[in-house]
Amino acid sequence: MCFSPFSPPDAFILEFDKALRALFAEAQSARAFPGSEMPEATLADAERRHAAALMRVNHAGEICAQALYQGQALAERDPDIRAALAKSACEEVEHLAWTSRRIRELGGRRSLFNPFWYTCALTLGVLAGACGKKWNLGFLAETERQVEQHLDHHLDCLPSRDHRSRALLAQMKVDEIRHADTATRLGAASLPKPAKHLMRLSAKIMTCTAYRF
Repeated sequence: MCFSPFSPPDAFILEFDKALRALFAEAQSARAFPGSEMPEATLADAERRHAAALMRVNHAGEICAQALYQGQALAERDPDIRAALAKSACEEVEHLAWTSRRIRELGGRRSLFNPFWYTCALTLGVLAGACGKKWNLGFLAETERQVEQHLDHHLDCLPSRDHRSRALLAQMKVDEIRHADTATRLGAASLPKPAKHLMRLSAKIMTCTAYRF
């Protein structure tokens, strides 16, 4: 996802195209698929369904990440911040590709609510960007820290033999930590505790729903 100046009509078409690609196109990854060299584990049906549901949650999270970065970049005027958002967004596209492929390998499906998650996250991204540089970056940093905790939880919950999924989430965690560190280095403010709690509550609603649907 790259950000550059366009006339208003062109910009609208470009942003709409990004949304369609995130939701309906098959994302591509420049990096190798983490864990692709590992053999597929023999999982019981319940284990496979559980692993696929966890991957569906992570894929929905990456849909949200695309929308958040898009919304934040739309409202951000600092070119250095926009460049940092673009770089992180490109890695999130890879996460989208990885989780989508892993869902297929496990015989699962994507969340039925992906368009809803995207719309909500895009709105939050625009609002965060409109609050100014330090709060925009603070929202980004806190989001990535909470994603890191979420990935730790999924690594604990995955079937112990599902090494391919574990390798994928482990690499995603490395990337998310780097994104949070970048935001902090660029001047992120620490969000108020009520904002952090609200973010956790929203994430919990999304993850519980995406696990089932």
